[in-house]
Parts: sequence; structure tokens; C-alpha cells
Amino acid sequence: MRIGHGYDLHRLEARPPDGNGRPFVLGGIQLDHSKGPVGHSDGDALLHAVTDAILGALGEPDIGRLFPDTDPANESMDSSVFLKEAVRRMMARGFSIGNLDATIICELPKIAPVAEAMKAHLASLLDCDEACINIKGKTHEKVDAVGEGRAIEVHVVALLMSTPD
Repeated sequence: MRIGHGYDLHRLEARPPDGNGRPFVLGGIQLDHSKGPVGHSDGDALLHAVTDAILGALGEPDIGRLFPDTDPANESMDSSVFLKEAVRRMMARGFSIGNLDATIICELPKIAPVAEAMKAHLASLLDCDEACINIKGKTHEKVDAVGEGRAIEVHVVALLMSTPD
């Protein structure tokens, strides 16, 4: 077995024309919110953290080295592309998801109403049972940029298990 930790943080801004925020996509699910993540790709902090957790467990380069924000090809990229590459590498090395635990930290939007949809989408991307995935939302109690609604933060721990031959 291998364990990896993934982390991501994105600044949140008003959507155009008032700011640079992208549509708010989290875990591959479009959320209704007046602000959106600022990022080179689609800014999906959950998929970014899951990708890094898997890559970290494998001892592979992180998402920023595999898909640099200096590469125009990654502009507005659907983050599932990044995760699918991590999953491809995981399976090529003979591993599968044993357990994935994600903590999403933001004031808004609320995570509980969409957690099950995120789990279902993640399970399909990871080729695992939904029971292997846990997603929870937390706030920062109005402290710092996350607590003031100016950022979203995600932590993910992934346990990879050797697949039977």
C-alpha cells in the first residue's frame, strides 16, 4: 500500500466582467456561486488535490510539474484530464484506490448538498466504489482569506492498494 497527501488552494474572485473568477467547478460538479476560482486550468481544487494525492503516493512529479501553468495547452483545461493521467499512472504501477478522504474548506458554497454528486463523479474517474471515497466540507470560521470567502482550500489523503495479479 502507498499513502499520498494532496493539497490545493485557489483564490476566489467575482466572475467576469467584475473579476477573473472562472465558473465554480468542484469535483467535476458545476456549483452556483457568485465567485469562482482563479486558475490557469478550470480551477477545480478538489480534482487538483486528488491528482496530487495519487501522484504523491506513487512518488511521481506533482500536478504543477506534469501540467505547468506556463503551458498554453493547459489554459482552461478540464481538471479531469489531469486526474485521468494520475489514474493511468496508478493503474500502470499496479495500484487502485483503497480509500480517499477529502476535506474541502470554504465558507460558500456549502459542500454537504453536493458531496454525494462529487463522490459519484470521483468514483467514476477513479474506477472505484463510492464507498471508498469520503468528502466533507468545513469552514474557516471567518478567519483568513478562506474564512473571508476569498479562497478555497482542499486537503486529500489517498490510500493506494496493490491490485491482485
